[in-house]
Amino acid sequence: MTYWESTEPGAGRRSPRADAVTDARVLDLSGTWRFRLAPTAAGTGEAFLGADFDASGWDEIRVPSHWVLEEITPLAGGPARSLLGTAEGPLYTNTAYPIPLDPPRVSTENPTGDYRLVFDVPADFGAAVLRFQGVDSCAKVWLNGRELGWSSGSRLPFEFDAPVEAGRNVLAVRVHRWSSGTYLEDQDMWWLPGIFREVELIARPEGAIDDHTVHADYDAATGLGTLRVEASTAATVEIPELGIRMPAGETATVAVAPWSADSPRLYRGTLSTAGESVELAIGFRTVAIVDGVFTVNGRAVVFRGVNRHEHHPRTGRTLDRETMLSDILMMKRANVDAVRTSHYPPHPEFLRLCDEYGLWVVAECDLETHGFIYAGWEGNPPAEPVWRDALMDRLRRTVERDKNHPSIVVWSLANESWVGETFGDMRRWLDERDPSRTVLYERDPSYRDSDFSSLMYPSLELLELIGRREEPRGGRVGMHGLVFDGSAPPVPASARSAPGEVSEADDERRRGLPFLLVEYAHAQGNGPGSLSDYWRIIRAHERLCGAFVWEWIDHGFTAVDDSGGEHIMHGDDVDYEPRGGRFGLHGLVFSDRTPTPGLVELAKAHEPFLITIDVDGVGGVEIANDRHSADTADIRWRWSLSEAGVEVAAGDLDVLPLAAGMRAQLPLPARVRALARADVGDPSVLTIEAVLADDARWAPAGHVLAWSQAELASAASWPHVPAVTLDRRVAASAPSVATAGSILHLGPGEFDAGTGRIRRLGALVLDGPSLDLHRAPTENDHGQGETNNIAAVWVKTGMDRMLHRVDAVEVADAMISVRGRTAPAAHPHAARWSMTWRVDADDARALVLDVVVDFEGPWVDTPYQHRDIWVPRVGLLFALPGAAAEVEWLGRGPGETYRDSFEGSRFGRWRSSIDAMQTPYPVPQENGNHVQTRRLRVSGDGIPDLRVDGMPEFDFTARRWTSLDLQRAQKPHELRDSGRVWLNLDAGQQGIGSASVGPALPERYRMPRERTTWSLRLSAG
Repeated sequence: MTYWESTEPGAGRRSPRADAVTDARVLDLSGTWRFRLAPTAAGTGEAFLGADFDASGWDEIRVPSHWVLEEITPLAGGPARSLLGTAEGPLYTNTAYPIPLDPPRVSTENPTGDYRLVFDVPADFGAAVLRFQGVDSCAKVWLNGRELGWSSGSRLPFEFDAPVEAGRNVLAVRVHRWSSGTYLEDQDMWWLPGIFREVELIARPEGAIDDHTVHADYDAATGLGTLRVEASTAATVEIPELGIRMPAGETATVAVAPWSADSPRLYRGTLSTAGESVELAIGFRTVAIVDGVFTVNGRAVVFRGVNRHEHHPRTGRTLDRETMLSDILMMKRANVDAVRTSHYPPHPEFLRLCDEYGLWVVAECDLETHGFIYAGWEGNPPAEPVWRDALMDRLRRTVERDKNHPSIVVWSLANESWVGETFGDMRRWLDERDPSRTVLYERDPSYRDSDFSSLMYPSLELLELIGRREEPRGGRVGMHGLVFDGSAPPVPASARSAPGEVSEADDERRRGLPFLLVEYAHAQGNGPGSLSDYWRIIRAHERLCGAFVWEWIDHGFTAVDDSGGEHIMHGDDVDYEPRGGRFGLHGLVFSDRTPTPGLVELAKAHEPFLITIDVDGVGGVEIANDRHSADTADIRWRWSLSEAGVEVAAGDLDVLPLAAGMRAQLPLPARVRALARADVGDPSVLTIEAVLADDARWAPAGHVLAWSQAELASAASWPHVPAVTLDRRVAASAPSVATAGSILHLGPGEFDAGTGRIRRLGALVLDGPSLDLHRAPTENDHGQGETNNIAAVWVKTGMDRMLHRVDAVEVADAMISVRGRTAPAAHPHAARWSMTWRVDADDARALVLDVVVDFEGPWVDTPYQHRDIWVPRVGLLFALPGAAAEVEWLGRGPGETYRDSFEGSRFGRWRSSIDAMQTPYPVPQENGNHVQTRRLRVSGDGIPDLRVDGMPEFDFTARRWTSLDLQRAQKPHELRDSGRVWLNLDAGQQGIGSASVGPALPERYRMPRERTTWSLRLSAG
């Protein structure tokens, strides 16, 4: 069998060792190489190995890079060009393999890249090691015509002893797109072959330090750190700040400050011999599970985490340091303190930055075999002894490279690879090699080889049970986690359970483990919802040690259409099967690293300080320090008071430093009580913020870490849902309705006598309203497959093709009442509505609109599955002149908000252009809603302002295209200005949820299909 189809991990390689920053000479071989793509694993043959081979006619390619993202000669021939969007280019799958499931064999059609570099080596360079930091998916290497060996394991380094010659050398590398390693790398990502990380020639002088291991424990009771550094040769350890100078292998115990994510204290030093010095960055910390609670340095840890793939919209998994640092700075500023390196070891520089800036790391091995689910897990590598060496090799290379990073506190064996005896071997090896860290494997329902119970995408109800250690016994494993449904009761303890089965002893042990939510809150498109709900549960139970959102970044590529315009390419844009569609667009930041509204919401849910404002009675403020170890000495506490969204006073709160885990009670500032007014007609809102007092490495002074608001006039703090009260008073001198032909006049309004639609409000021309029950489906509305696919139900039941009927336009008592019915073709369900217009009792220049909506009919998707139909919204749709351009509102902002995603947005007065209010999701969908709006003004050049007052609140959306336009568009550039502005003034819209992978939208965030009433006051001028 050929090497690229071997279940062995490689040949000719050196033993794996710690990544290190060294003063030994390093020749960076990155840059421009020669490259030729061939259709099979035979490549271009053997000629390119020769010293005198003429590669001048080959393509030039950057190393590191992925050839599918570069301009090269395609297999079909022709001029060099980008393969983006073609079947030869990047391919995206989620679970399915892009090759036949026939392990360990691959197809003859196996695109293979031959790389060639001619480079010079100084005469005094000496012995050398050739290191490849990452090659996808399998590579064979020759130096000066001599075969050095081969390796698989794409996201892991491999090294060869390199017999370089003084002067000219020729390095030849053959890289196969598909190999046996492909079966171990099915990780919900783009398939991107090539030499995508750096290639280095590292001098090995006499006395070189081949490997070293740092042991740096911390005793929280004494404040002492214990340091021992093991080395592959006799060497000296120096940590000047600690006064340590000792031989490697010896132990020193000194007083230290411990390392944690919120206080990433590193002690710098060196490990030296006569021939080489290696930098040391020591972080003292001790990881332990105590009574079912995960702790570091004696204190419980709760990961505020995200899953992170490596991705760049132009370079794929080839990232520079600046991009990695920008990710970390954005994470820290959004109160993210933990990263799961899904689903492979990242570039080593990223981990060095985690050490320096402070992120807890769950480091995952480069292993996922998810595609075997299509074979019923038959032949799954962890269960097949022939694959054992390859799996063990991936674990060893992960651990040995990254073992010295204090940020890594958990090793993860794999992702979504079901079960097998090899996982037991991996765990046993880890217990011997590195007992200083905990071990995670989520997919095995027995959790025998895991220190954590874990799960993906549980409902809020299930998470609450897990927190109380009351989850049902037994269960089964589905696509995305353990489903506790009693379908697989535990095997009796007397029976020997096979892999995948759960014994009574396993079940009992699992219940005592800390629980880690490795994936939740699927951030695909407009979402996720319920982040704060999840975190209220997590904070309430010490068993729950944190959660990781899926995921950090959208996996989209910047592509250019035929007209030269840029757009984001996703999996559905490639004509290849299987394909994972747009499922890869599931990030808290867009592909270009622009934050999404979901990141704003996450920052609020992750706040390290909990601020509670009590405005009842004497009033006061409670502050809780929810950090792991840092006190609040670096924090400035600010308050401000606003009336009708305008700040009227501000100041500082005097708060003594609070140790981690401590709380403090403070009275409300006297100025706040003196200034708060209950008679202004608009809310008096107190805001308290925790901001950085001084510049930090990751954010400037003034950066907000936490905040809270309370409405003083009504003694209400958010989140709240106010009771709707209708003011139906009619002015004593209200004008009667006048009729002039087909026009009805009421106060400042003109109405169509036949339809009851308003045509003019004062001098403002407008049209509407229509009852609006639909929205352009979000990615979460589409669910996963047929699971939770409410968008499909909406289509089947005509929610996007509602027809309106006016039953009556009645004039009486100085009011115009319009009654009608809205329903889809072919179905009996409908909404009956009435809209009553009257002149406002307090302002004759304004009209009040009272709306009542009732639902009739079965409201199930007859004749299909009789599923209950969710109504996405209950609201009104108006058409305004296209000149409308600006919006100002009093309510939540500045970004979009929904019923289950608004707590990260403050109450205030906000301004925006209508165009800027559109969230540019790469797949058009519902966006730009605003909840809890009290007042709205829409303005534009040459038209009167439209003013809308809630009675008391409403949702609004304003855009230049309709929801149906959004629904039909495949790309943002397909959305066209309709010449109007479409304004929704709604009683409400359903939440956004996380159903593209997670559970169905909770009932409390759906729009209740019951009698709905709301009122609005409208005026123009």
